[in-house]
Amino acid sequence: MAVREKVGKAFHAMKRLGISEEKVKPVLKRLVKLYNKEWELIEEDNYRTLADAIFECEDDENGERKDGPPFKKQNRGNGEVKMLSNETGKSIVCKEELDHDLGDNGNQVVPWEGEPVVHSPQGTHSSNICSGSFNPSCNEATVAVKSEQKMVFSTVEDITRGTEKVKISLVDEIGNEKLPHFVYFNENVTYEAAHVHISLARIADEDCCSDCKGNCLSSHLPCACAGLTGGEYAYTTEGLLTKHFLNKCIPKESRDRKHAVYCKDCPLERAKNSNLPPGKCKGHVLKKFIKECWRKCGCDTNCGNRVVQRGVTRKLQVFVTSKGKGWGVRALEELPQGAFVCEYVGEILTNMELYDRNTQSAAGKKKHVYPVLLDADWSTEENLKDEEALCLDATNCGNVARFINHRCEDANLIDIPVQVETPDRHYYHVAFFTNRKVDALEELTWDYGINFSDKGHPIKAFRCRCGSDFCRDKRRRR
Repeated sequence: MAVREKVGKAFHAMKRLGISEEKVKPVLKRLVKLYNKEWELIEEDNYRTLADAIFECEDDENGERKDGPPFKKQNRGNGEVKMLSNETGKSIVCKEELDHDLGDNGNQVVPWEGEPVVHSPQGTHSSNICSGSFNPSCNEATVAVKSEQKMVFSTVEDITRGTEKVKISLVDEIGNEKLPHFVYFNENVTYEAAHVHISLARIADEDCCSDCKGNCLSSHLPCACAGLTGGEYAYTTEGLLTKHFLNKCIPKESRDRKHAVYCKDCPLERAKNSNLPPGKCKGHVLKKFIKECWRKCGCDTNCGNRVVQRGVTRKLQVFVTSKGKGWGVRALEELPQGAFVCEYVGEILTNMELYDRNTQSAAGKKKHVYPVLLDADWSTEENLKDEEALCLDATNCGNVARFINHRCEDANLIDIPVQVETPDRHYYHVAFFTNRKVDALEELTWDYGINFSDKGHPIKAFRCRCGSDFCRDKRRRR
């Protein structure tokens, strides 16, 4: 549908509510920019979001009404609006959502103050828009509102600074989070001592498909790059993980220690105290690898076996969660099972560097992003050097994955190691895929693999607020 037609339908829907095009146009323009031209989010529920924003703007311009129907007013901060009764028909509850004006610089803080209202989508005149506990045109709806203070909203149009193929916006609809301070990277960068050796000469002929042409997935026989996944490609022609491979990647008992492997000389234990003998390895989760085609392969750059290295293509947004977890990430579109979302990007550190950095952060009481250990292949190494025991730290430099929250056991994302530039598995990419269908605006989560009882971990375990029925943090149940 053409944009002109979409705009016309929005004007027509608002006209039925008695709202002129003159009032609709500036608000609609801001919403289109906020949602990155995702018209579905504006059109859903009979243009509910658009109507909400218009009425909120009117309240802001006219000042908050002192006279009006009785509201249950408490602690205006979370903007929660609850419909208590609705005996006939459907009413739309206007939540406290901002018509985020991004401005020219894409980073603007906009104050807003308004009062929620209820209106009926069946109405054809402005008299059908009302507030309060009882009004015939509202189908006898009662509204309980938890809100009563001025709120401040923040928006950033694109946190990636143009480094990704798609823009990733940031919104604070609650108004109580500071904007994060970090440098956005779309690829991992070595901090200092990490040994990451990327060389075409180290890729053997049998480990690449130099004779392939075009798209490897269209060939009748799998190429050499599929050998790591049992002679079958991990991806479908639609760019999704095959169900067969995904099922093999999801452990039956998730992060249970039964699926762990143990080092004879664990780098994590060794890094804790270089002056003492290392402690016993606590185990590392065994994972399936994906091997993607790369530069030494003869296939095209748009080959179906080059999914992760093409970067973010899904429409994502960083937002403030409502359950005290701070920032989170959600998709602005429905994601099918097996869809690639993003990889975890950060500074490549040795475990010794991580411990040193954490010691300094603890002394300065600085907040630290939970690191990702590149330990999927440690069990095959008998004498792993410190510069080869690596991890990713996105505290200072990273991508959108640094905002993805933890959820014990039943998260909707799974992290899978992906081999791209080097056969040396000391370093690899950590890619996030959906393990089930994810609805639009649903928060994305993954299991950090935290052992909450491990007091010796380089990062002190946080108090888990994941909300899962399978939460491993016993402190949460006290």
